[in-house]
Amino acid sequence: MINTALIPLISASSKSLKKMIGLLRHIDSAVSRVAMLANAIGTLVVLALVMVVNYDVVARGFFNKPFHGAVELVQFSMVLIVFLQLPDVVRVNRLTRSDGFLSMAGNRWPTVKKYLNKLINLVACVFMVLISIAIWPEFVEMFETRDYFGVPGVFTAPWWPIKLVIFVSAVMCSLLFALKVLLPEPEMVSGSSSTVVSRSGEVT
Repeated sequence: MINTALIPLISASSKSLKKMIGLLRHIDSAVSRVAMLANAIGTLVVLALVMVVNYDVVARGFFNKPFHGAVELVQFSMVLIVFLQLPDVVRVNRLTRSDGFLSMAGNRWPTVKKYLNKLINLVACVFMVLISIAIWPEFVEMFETRDYFGVPGVFTAPWWPIKLVIFVSAVMCSLLFALKVLLPEPEMVSGSSSTVVSRSGEVT
């Protein structure tokens, strides 16, 4: 039997936990919006890259005037696209991985699947934190030295925007993974297998 003196303490702890979860949900919602915005920017970069490649093909084939720096621009853009869209991929759980065991465990041992998922997200969070820690000094160095890549006189671009995008992407991914560990799993709505409530309270 619970001591009546402990009831106010339990109630206060419950309220504090609800406030903490509410704060985490707000953070999750804000980070998710930024991730979706970064994904949209990455899509625009893809479209711009398609236009550049098509222009280079047409100009090279019909006018013998290729777009100088097309190769370097493609290399530059590919890194931007990957790391701009990576946080949104993490947000919607679309990272490539072998989930055969998780699918099997979900049917037989849902609790095992739940905590194994959180363990995977925790390990991923640690890796993303390590990436962000490793890339930050490189960004500072490239920003201060104004180092660039490419062929002078043909196409050159500074390295620091790439390093900055990688750093911001790694930080956002680490936050998203951490929130997946801390927040409850999304719940099903009305027993439907296709309708779930996300951690931020949105129905999908």
